Order: sequence, then C-alpha cells, then structure tokens
Amino acid sequence: MTRLKDMSRLKTVFPDEASGVDFFSVEDISRYDSSQFVAFPGFCDVHVHFREPGFSYKETIRTGSLAAARGGYTSVCAMPNLKPVPDCAEHLKEQLDIIARDAVVDVYPYGAITVDEKGERLAALTEMSKDVIAFSDDGRGVQSEDMMREAMLEAKRLGKIISAHCEVNDLLKGGYIHDGEYCRAHGHRGICSESEYAQIERDVRLAKETGCAYHVCHISAKESVEIIRRAKAEGVDVTCETAPHYLVLDENDLREDGRFKMNPPLRTAQDRLALIEGVKDGTIDMIATDHAPHSAEEKSRGLKGSLFGISGIETAFPVLYTRLVKEGIITLERLLKLLAVNPRKRFDIPFGNGFSIWNTEESYIADSREFLSQGKSTPFEGERLTGRNMLTVRNGKVVYRYEK
Repeated sequence: MTRLKDMSRLKTVFPDEASGVDFFSVEDISRYDSSQFVAFPGFCDVHVHFREPGFSYKETIRTGSLAAARGGYTSVCAMPNLKPVPDCAEHLKEQLDIIARDAVVDVYPYGAITVDEKGERLAALTEMSKDVIAFSDDGRGVQSEDMMREAMLEAKRLGKIISAHCEVNDLLKGGYIHDGEYCRAHGHRGICSESEYAQIERDVRLAKETGCAYHVCHISAKESVEIIRRAKAEGVDVTCETAPHYLVLDENDLREDGRFKMNPPLRTAQDRLALIEGVKDGTIDMIATDHAPHSAEEKSRGLKGSLFGISGIETAFPVLYTRLVKEGIITLERLLKLLAVNPRKRFDIPFGNGFSIWNTEESYIADSREFLSQGKSTPFEGERLTGRNMLTVRNGKVVYRYEK
C-alpha cells in the first residue's frame, strides 16, 4: 500500500510527535492529490458530551461520533453526565457496550469522581480505572475540599488524571451569562469569573499537595490562565484546555439567543486576549470543543431560559483556522499541536489511528442544517469559514466523506 505522505502533490502537516506514523492510502485517495488539499493527523477532543445513555434525544454515540468524524476527529473523550452516571463498573458497562456497537471514531469514556456527580461520596474509581480515560464530574464542580483531596489521592494511586469542571456554587447566584457590561445593560443575571478561578486555585493547591495529575476543563477567565501559569512554573502536574468559542468570541458578540449560552460563559475581550496569550506561551495545553448538544426546543428559550451548551465539534477546526491561523495569530503547526498532539500526550491516547484531508482554500457559510450532530445550536451560524473536511479515515476505514 502507498503511504499517504509520499504522494507527490498532497500537502501534509504532521507535527514532529506524529511524523513517524504511517498513513496509508484508501481507494479514492487520488481525488485529493492536489495542492489545495492538506492531510492532518486525526484530531483528539478530550471534552465531548455524547449524551448516551440517558439523553439520546439530544445526541447518541452514533450521531456524536459521526459529527466528530466530520470535524476531522478520530479520538474523543466522553464526559460522564449521563443516566446512569458511570460511577461504578456496572453503570459504565452500559456506555461501553453502546460505544463498542455504534461509535465510528475512538471514544474513551470518563468515570465520575463522585457517586451520581453529587459530590457527596467517592465513586468506585478502582473498579472503573482500567476502562476510563480519567475521572471527572464535568458539569459540576466538586464543592468539598476534603472530597477533592480524597479523589486526587485515589487517582494518584491509580495513575489517573482528575479532569475538573471548576465552579463554586455559592458564587453563581442564579447567573447564566458573564457578569459584565452586556449582562448589566440587558438586565440579565451574571456569573462572576471568581466562580471559576477560585476553585482552580484550590485544586492547584491540592494537586501540589497530593501529586495528582490534574487537568482543568474549559477555562475562560484571565485569572485562570495566570493561576495555571504560576502553578506550572512551580512544578505542579497541571494542564488545561480552552474551547474555540472562548478564543474567538466574547461578551461583545452576545445576542439574545440560546446559541450564545454556554458554561462557562463568554467573558470579556480582556479574558479572550489572555486566553490567546496562554495558547501562544503554552500555558493552555490544548483546545477541546466541549461539544454539548441539546434539542432545538431546549435552546430556543433565549439567554435566560435555554440550557447551557453548544454543538462545536464540526466547526472547531474551520473556526480556529479562519480566525486564528489565517489572521496570523498562531501558526497552523501550533494549532495542530493543540488539537492533535498535546491531548494525546497528556491523556496517553495512541497516535496514528487516522487522518483527515482538508480543502484549506474553500470558504463557505456555516449552516447547522448540515451538521451530523443532532444538536444544531452554534454561535457561528451564518459565519463565513475557510477549510472544509473532505475525508476522515480511522484505522484504515473511511468514516466520513464530503459529498456536495
């Protein structure tokens, strides 16, 4: 078989860590043997919500993994806010069986940190450890310091990462968008940045104390960047992610529409710029989508009444390529490290399970009706994006092909 990167005109961009992987041709690869097409290693998203079991009207493993393939992802890590919550081996098995049957990309489940994600009792971490990528109560911050310390000590013993949604409940005060200028001008209730960074500060201290490998989900505030930057300088085993929407949008982009409601919320322009600096200097290790689909009805209630979350896995690369790479803010090679290399290195996810081929010259208007995800809510609806995925191959099999 022919190695893909030996083809004469097809450009390839593989960071050093992925350069030794063989990428084999498929039967119709010749149609992409042109300078306008670029092959990338399969992207890896460490933060998705595929909603099954329990909420299949929002998304299923099948539709979520198809959406991932359309976005160029060949590996994803699925969060545990499900029904039942995967907080023991029995509950986890239900999810694992669906993944084995329906997933078209590699799906690695998280196990919950606490029973039913309620923060009261430690979940059965030991019996789940061989089948989960890490432990998280994503969607809920662990409020008790003693509980988080106990979880970190157990995760350290098991050689697993604690991946934390950081949110201090007592500081939320019923808020649902950032407590900033837009919030006050339009009569909304705000979420302060301290609700995020105060818990990160606590957890970084606990990670230093316990030696646990600690990862922070979807950071959005400038203070969070600085806390993590300092912790890394002190030698704490901490990494973090942000999401595409926090890098290219802020409160000035808000509209009275549920497609702009996510948790954490879009914050200030200063926060967005601090996140970009964190991406540039390595404080922020990776970009994850926090793909969180809901039904159309659940996202139709405006900023106040809609549920938190947007569908982001199919737009991630085009948005970042258009708004960051083409505008000269970061290089394409840096973006690939954030999307494909660093997530695999941190979470010990194998390289080389696939690749995608992109037309990096084609521009188009983002249209959620084309999404393979059941969730159609995106703040990028109607935007002109550049970069279309033509083909995704996972383990030698085509799992997505663009057809006009």
